Amino acid sequence: MGPKMRWALAPLCVLALAGCGEGAGKADGTGAAAPSDRTLAATLKADRAFGTLDRVLDNAALGEVLAGAGPYTVFAPSDAAFAASAGDLGDEAMKAQAAAMLRAHIVPGALTRADIEAAIAGKEGGAVEMRTMANSLLTFTKEGETVIVSGDNGARARLTGDESLASNGVVQPVDALLVAAPAG
Repeated sequence: MGPKMRWALAPLCVLALAGCGEGAGKADGTGAAAPSDRTLAATLKADRAFGTLDRVLDNAALGEVLAGAGPYTVFAPSDAAFAASAGDLGDEAMKAQAAAMLRAHIVPGALTRADIEAAIAGKEGGAVEMRTMANSLLTFTKEGETVIVSGDNGARARLTGDESLASNGVVQPVDALLVAAPAG
């Protein structure tokens, strides 16, 4: 299957997953608050927990993508997650590596936590896969009440904190990188 075909199929996968959580993320009492009028890029820039991610986005020239139409879901590593990893992705010399790492944390479509949990609950075996912008797979499972996201390289993170609904997608905080940071 060629790259164009994969990207053509990606929105269908997102729609199938997002459809599992109908009613979630609405300001009508059925889920999270209504989306803000800020883009994903502005939402990440405004949240101090994502200072490193914002710097890496700017360096990797992906800030413009997250300021665009979307929708996207960003599985956003906290500053602590970056501090625990190796490599300085904010360094100009690491631009390509930073962009590749960040694309592995972004999926097309706006997925709330309720959408993800509903998809897990509705899937035999309790695991749901999503393809990232880096063409890697993220697998979602639950351990107790915690949603776990795993990269296809074995990296694991927990969805933590509160999601942020932006005008062009969703920020889902995670407590670890979903890929290994490149060696400097």
